[in-house]
Amino acid sequence: MEFLTDIVPVPALLGCLFIGFVAGVVKGMVGFAMPMIMISGMGSLVSPELALAGLILPTLATNGWQALRQGVAPAWASVKRFRMFLMIGFLTLIISAQMVRILPVDAMLLMIGVPIVLFAVTQLMGVQLTLAEHPPRWIEVLTAAFAGAIGGISGVWGPPTVAYLTALKTPKKEHVRVQGVIYGLGAAALLVAHIASGVVRWHTLPFAVALLVPALSGMWLGFQVQDRIDQQAFRKATLVVLLLAGGNLVRRGLLS
Repeated sequence: MEFLTDIVPVPALLGCLFIGFVAGVVKGMVGFAMPMIMISGMGSLVSPELALAGLILPTLATNGWQALRQGVAPAWASVKRFRMFLMIGFLTLIISAQMVRILPVDAMLLMIGVPIVLFAVTQLMGVQLTLAEHPPRWIEVLTAAFAGAIGGISGVWGPPTVAYLTALKTPKKEHVRVQGVIYGLGAAALLVAHIASGVVRWHTLPFAVALLVPALSGMWLGFQVQDRIDQQAFRKATLVVLLLAGGNLVRRGLLS
């Protein structure tokens, strides 16, 4: 504990733990948004680099739980269906992750915040793309490349992925499961990439481990809500939270 408080002051640590719990609740309800909430909220309390290092393990653990909630066979079927998306996203994630330590802080905040704001606003306005069940390959490749590039820099690759799955009219259970598979494999790739980049190291590991407990606890609570209460109402509420979170990142990026 003493080593942990050497990394993060106690007030900031408590704030980060609470943000991790809230992020877990939201992810359990709608299947996404954990990295966005964590990077936005924790980025106001600790450095963006430390916030990124802290969210990777909770993201990996919660997405593994989400992907396997219906069992191994459905998760594997999702891997096969979206294998091109996964491969392209993985490659661009690895490449872009190496840019984290050379990008200015304000540029990183804007690169995370602007896509979040655009996604939230368009969804709240009811503007949604509609794609055929098997869209042209170039659409899948471009979406995956964008998601991977943003993910490598910020740990956030949810908005383009959710928009793509929504445009495909993916059924609710499969939608949430596929998100878990894509984000889980992406989180594993992100962990490897940021061990290489130096963002994840022994010095930051205690902070990431401490965030696991509130994130998983919040995820469990969110699952209970998802199983009992209308999903669409909570999704709209989540989009409002994402809009506020993204707006905060854009504000900090413009003022830093």
